[in-house]
Amino acid sequence: MEPVRRKALVDAALRVIGDHGSLAVTMSDIARQAGVSPALAHHYFGSKEQLLIETIRSLLRQLRSDTVTALKAARTPRARLSAVIRVSFHADQFAPETIAAWLAFYAEAQRSEETRRFLVIYARRLRSNLLANLKVLLPDDAAERIAEGAAAMIDGLYIRQSLKSAPIGIEASIALTEDYLNALLATASPSPRREKGRPHRTTKGQMT
Repeated sequence: MEPVRRKALVDAALRVIGDHGSLAVTMSDIARQAGVSPALAHHYFGSKEQLLIETIRSLLRQLRSDTVTALKAARTPRARLSAVIRVSFHADQFAPETIAAWLAFYAEAQRSEETRRFLVIYARRLRSNLLANLKVLLPDDAAERIAEGAAAMIDGLYIRQSLKSAPIGIEASIALTEDYLNALLATASPSPRREKGRPHRTTKGQMT
């Protein structure tokens, strides 16, 4: 039962954070949502801070798993770029409580070094997955510039989901990011690697 209860507490933490819109929640709030006693929640995680860290780890694990699966199914560098974009705007990631939790963790990162470290891991993974495939299509300097721009668009469009007065849907967000990539890919010079016909290889490190 321990793995089941730990997951239930993590899921409950995500919902409670989403409802509050911040990390200013108590272990009792989370335990009540999960249908267990606060003592049991403390037994499994020790403290609210450790439960919150496990919650962000859970978000990152799910995003990583979805990304790896999507990249394996794509057959070309351009298709892999589209896969990264689509995973970033997956319906699970667009759930209101998930969006609220990510924003709460970004705010917490200004005070917590451990939270900031996890968000840096996310940013590096996103950039790596974009850059690995852009470098097959473009020279390194252009690939790096476009990877930064695409990552900024993904994060910016995601954050705008929190603005209830100006919502942007999943498909619209994907289309905007794809339009950005298509416009820059059309005007950039091809990569020397592409011209020489080198096979593309995405390393395990770039897919995580």
